[in-house]
Amino acid sequence: MSEIDRIDRNILRRLQKEGRLTNAELAKAVNVSAATCHRRTQRLFEEGHIAGVAARINPASVGLGTLVMVGVVLDRSTPESFAEFERAVEGVTELLECHLVAGDFDYLLKIRVRDMGDFNALHGKKLIALPGVRQIRTFFVLKEVKEGAPLPF
Repeated sequence: MSEIDRIDRNILRRLQKEGRLTNAELAKAVNVSAATCHRRTQRLFEEGHIAGVAARINPASVGLGTLVMVGVVLDRSTPESFAEFERAVEGVTELLECHLVAGDFDYLLKIRVRDMGDFNALHGKKLIALPGVRQIRTFFVLKEVKEGAPLPF
């Protein structure tokens, strides 16, 4: 993997803010030729610095206006129980993110649903049935203050 220089950082910063820029627009914004910009952007993809490009969808506009954070405590803290839980959550489509954390919980989950009733069904059918779950603590998000901020580099 090659070193990321000032030009690469500028390309990454611009793409974080606006992933739909054309190569010509991006090149102009970072003050390099279109050919140089294209070559560098391709390298950033190939080396894994850019994980992908996707549209950010307004959750409320597609009927998923309720954001829920869920803390999960497993009954055992073993590599096998963690691996089993992590395999199982891959199949939960409502689950946006799953993080192994230090502190009061083993995992912190980020979930999007239509409403509280939708979450209640998810909780009763899927969440409490996940392997090794001893305790679940649920936090309904009242207001999303900061979401999807660019990386500060």
